[in-house]
Amino acid sequence: MKSRSSKPAEKAFALYFPVAEAVAALLDPHAEVVIHDLASDRVVKIWNAFSRRKPGDASYLGHDPDLLDAADTYGPYEKAHEDGSRLKSVSAVLRSPDGEKLGFLCINLDLSKLDAAVALLSAFGMPAAQPPEPLFRHDWRERINLEIRTFLQEQSTSLKALDRDGRMALLASLEAKGLFETRNAAPFVAEALGISRASVYGLLAAARAAAQATTKGKRRS
Repeated sequence: MKSRSSKPAEKAFALYFPVAEAVAALLDPHAEVVIHDLASDRVVKIWNAFSRRKPGDASYLGHDPDLLDAADTYGPYEKAHEDGSRLKSVSAVLRSPDGEKLGFLCINLDLSKLDAAVALLSAFGMPAAQPPEPLFRHDWRERINLEIRTFLQEQSTSLKALDRDGRMALLASLEAKGLFETRNAAPFVAEALGISRASVYGLLAAARAAAQATTKGKRRS
């Protein structure tokens, strides 16, 4: 971790150096930490200087009157490297003991490696093609697994979050696809749901009864 210092204005900001250095050390080498002097519009000190700035360089704050408002923090906001990669930044106001704004402590977090990791994970997570039908035509277990996954995705839920009605709806979906026609399907589903085989049969019977009641109601109307 590199640190450069500039004698002008150092005394006024020396109180904040340990904080800036601690943040820089924790996030090294992925965060650049900069202290800016409002009065001179110059960089006072910088850690992990991947922007290639150095103490004494212009801060380009421009003595903007908006910087003298009551805000104590700005951001997080987005910036960019020279190569276009993303930075996530936040700025904190540095004040004198009497409350006067002296400058800013700015932290620029390099997101390039994170963005690359997200892109890699997204590529691996892209939807795959449907499994070859002849290969899994007779694998009722795989068909049940796929149907359970589809149901959960459509309901935006998980197996653990399913209540009694949710389990009934799932079993009704499996039955509609003919997936209980295999003798060992009920024990397989019971294990997947973490319930007993008797509970599966009970919920399935309740789902069938509810479906029959709905059908009778439609006929009467």
